[in-house]
Amino acid sequence: MTYQETIDYLFHVTPVFEKVGAGAYKEGLSNTWAMDEHFGHPHRQFKTIHVAGTNGKGSCSHTIAAILQSAGYKVGLYTSPHLVDFRERIRVNGLMVSEEYVIDFVENERAFFEPLHPSFFELTTAMAFKYFAEQHVDIAVIEVGLGGRLDCTNIITPVLSIITNISFDHTQFLGNTLAEIAAEKAGIIKQGVPVVVGETTPETLPVFEAKAQEVHAPLHLAEQYEPDCDYDFELKGSYQDKNKRTILCAMHCLQELLEMEDVHGAIAQGMAHVCELTGLVGRWQTLRQQPLVVCDTGHNVGGWTYLSEQIKAQKCRQLRIVFGMVDDKDINTVMEMLPKDAVYYFTQASTHRAIPVGKVMEYATSHGLRGNGFNNVKDAYHQALQDASTEDFIFVGGSSYVVADLLAI
Repeated sequence: MTYQETIDYLFHVTPVFEKVGAGAYKEGLSNTWAMDEHFGHPHRQFKTIHVAGTNGKGSCSHTIAAILQSAGYKVGLYTSPHLVDFRERIRVNGLMVSEEYVIDFVENERAFFEPLHPSFFELTTAMAFKYFAEQHVDIAVIEVGLGGRLDCTNIITPVLSIITNISFDHTQFLGNTLAEIAAEKAGIIKQGVPVVVGETTPETLPVFEAKAQEVHAPLHLAEQYEPDCDYDFELKGSYQDKNKRTILCAMHCLQELLEMEDVHGAIAQGMAHVCELTGLVGRWQTLRQQPLVVCDTGHNVGGWTYLSEQIKAQKCRQLRIVFGMVDDKDINTVMEMLPKDAVYYFTQASTHRAIPVGKVMEYATSHGLRGNGFNNVKDAYHQALQDASTEDFIFVGGSSYVVADLLAI
């Protein structure tokens, strides 16, 4: 098979959450354990850092990987979803896994895994762990896919666990209260393994405290951590201020756990060059000037709490927003946060989970937002560009898939 044929096979033979939503979610770790045993428990051959949370997982994972790379470690990085190319999910020192590796993995192992009927994420997690072991990485930063307790990444025993924050997302799987969601995320806290929690609420803090106490895991609250140095951070979204504190608290722990030297230099280098070092895109990313165009993958209420304020704060002649969401998000609450004085270009991403543009416009009308509908992101974006003066500000987002379609143009 060619690389594209291999990717098509993965997307069509395995249930993919990004494409079909709840139907791809498999509760339990039986497939994961079976594949782990088949491949010889590859995750035991390198150290790991485990990152969970509702928002900020990707930014924190990439930045910690960038810092560790800057400190001289060979670093694996496993994140999801990808935006343009599947291989974005699996990187070593910022370089994506090769097309040949993906092809060979599928061709050589399909006789084993096809009878298991694994999900897309179960299979790609097994691929990532096997690849990292074969690449002899020193340490890998592993981002949780969904939740924590039953996520297939949760077979690892990391040197450090990180939970960025808790807000309402994927409630059909994780629970309808912040405490219930926190309990699922807290499932990554392991016996005796230190855990950093980025943000807490009165509902979530007791959950984390109880779980940490139960398994004798040292608990570090980033909100109480006072960094001894300020660092320039390449990621400029206003929500990154809290991610930055979480990252610095995590590095304070890792400095001791990994016996790191010159940690300040590595932090400065990694935080200032995270995109170059790891290939991170889509976090308040500037795509062009005059008009200024920014995209961001924020896709739920927690993310938009910060994004909406940053968009409203832009100094420009006219706000123009290309916007679409997927069907398991709270679009009404997000739309209530959006600026009323913007011109909107409502659209739908190229995923079956996208809310149809006609439905998006119905929601928009009920919230007093004005604009036109477009059947795809490309047409919506090009119309926004055509309408804009050099002093306008164009924002593209609402969903990771809207940003993915934009970056693929």
